[in-house]
Order: sequence, then structure tokens, then C-alpha cells
Amino acid sequence: MTLTSSSGPVAVITGGARGIGLAAGQWFLAQGHRIALLDIDADTLANTAKVLNNATHVLTVLCDVSDPEQVQAAVDKVAAHFGRIDALVNNAGVAVFKPIAQTTFAEWRHVMATNLDGAFLCTQACAPVMLKTGGGSIVNIASISGLRASTLRVAYGTSKAALIHLTKQMAAELGNVGIRVNAIAPGPVDTEMSKLVHSVAIRSDYYDAIPLNRYGTPEEIASAIGFLCSTAASYVNGQVLAVDGGFDATGVGLPTLRKNAAS
Repeated sequence: MTLTSSSGPVAVITGGARGIGLAAGQWFLAQGHRIALLDIDADTLANTAKVLNNATHVLTVLCDVSDPEQVQAAVDKVAAHFGRIDALVNNAGVAVFKPIAQTTFAEWRHVMATNLDGAFLCTQACAPVMLKTGGGSIVNIASISGLRASTLRVAYGTSKAALIHLTKQMAAELGNVGIRVNAIAPGPVDTEMSKLVHSVAIRSDYYDAIPLNRYGTPEEIASAIGFLCSTAASYVNGQVLAVDGGFDATGVGLPTLRKNAAS
């Protein structure tokens, strides 16, 4: 059954089948939103729909965000089903962690197409729907790797740095018509992706460099996303919020500091 635009706000979350995207969806549900979860992984998306078990408030749509036709079809489906879009979370992302010389052009393009093109395409498709009901909020999920360089992230880090600038470009134009656009730059977060690509040594390196001495949780990132989409952030536009336990703010010396404090 198609719901009317008066049935409550709607949030669209890409990469919504797991991790940060799913946590964001659960945050919006808890706040009374209806949600559309877009994802390329059909099996995980179907399982997520079963787990959430809320057909009235949850719509799942199979979508490759790097494909313009799929994006437009997905957004058209959301608009037809719910009647409105109030928030967009551009969360879908992929990573290739290799040295520069070993990163193929195909891998480079795959990362850029998903992480950067996807946010552009989804925003372009959702913004006209948002404007029909007076505007909304967009949050792009960047990364701490878009704020500071590190090894093996030539494609991933560059895509996220570009996404941060895209956020500002969007904020400058769309803010003028009532759509706020901001970015979250998560530090390392305990997700399935991080478990796959972060070795024990890398995790130890992160602990050494983060004042809070731990990874973040998807729920902590979701809370920040929710804040930026809420009326509490009604004058926040074009900003990048690092949710990283202090990683970006910190230089060298934490392991020594901790050792001295323990002695």
C-alpha cells in the first residue's frame, strides 16, 4: 500500500543492509521515520528486511548507486511508495587497500564510482523529491581517510576527500533552496568491512593513535548522522564532523603518554 506524505518523514539510506547504514536506519526508525534501505547485496538486504520485520515503515530496494538508471529507478520507487523524502544518507562505499603501484585503474574506478559518483547520483535524484515537501537534509559518509593520508588508501582516501569537497559544493547550492548537506568522517568503526580489511597489526596501530583507545560503533556514527538530519542541527550546513575518538586531532606520543601514566 502506498502511504501518503502526511504519514511521517522518510529517510533514504544507501548501503543500508548492514553496518553503519543499518544502524542509521534503526536510528531513524526509533525516531518515528519511515526508511528506504538501498543496497547492492540482495541476500543481505533481504535478510535485513526479515530482521527489521516492519513492512509498513521499511522499504528495501536493490540498487547499484554507481548506475544512474538504477539510482533513478530506486528513488522513483521510494517516492511512489512513501510520497516524500526528507533525509538522504549517502553511506554506500567500497574500499581497495593496496599500494599505489599495485592499484589497478579498474579498482580505482570502482572505488570512485561507488564512493563519489554514488553520492552525486543519489543526491541528484533525491533533491527534487525533497523540494516538493520543503527541503530536507543530506549526510554524506566520508572518512577520516579523506581528512588525513595514510598508507594503502590511494583510491579510498582520495574518493573520501573528494566526497568532502562535493559535500561543500552541494551545501552551497542546495542550502539555498532548503536542503542542508553535511558530512560525517568516521574513524575506524567495528563493521564487517573493517574486520575484513584491518589486520591485528593495523588495529593495534589505530589503538595507539586514538585518544579514546578503541574503535567506534555503528550506533555512535548513526547518532551523529541523526543529529545532522534533525532540527537540532537546523543551522549546520556544509560541515564535516569527524566522529573518530580524537584521531584526527592527535599527533604522536600517545603510547608513551599511556606508558608513563601507568608507571
